[in-house]
Amino acid sequence: MGSSLATVGFAATDVLAEPLPLVGGGGFIELAVLFFVLAIVAAIVGARGVAGVSMTIAKWMIIIFVVLAVVSLLL
Repeated sequence: MGSSLATVGFAATDVLAEPLPLVGGGGFIELAVLFFVLAIVAAIVGARGVAGVSMTIAKWMIIIFVVLAVVSLLL
């Protein structure tokens, strides 16, 4: 009593009929905004080292987001 995909109602062409969108949900923008706000708060408090590191992390996350956005638009 082995069941195949055809008996369940699915065919191999149904599964691959539409291309899957690139949905990663990495949250790069949310994390970049979080690090940006952390950098601003740290700069106000006077922790320049933390502010600089947070700003660098936010900058790289924005760059990664833009690269991934361009790649997903081209595909």
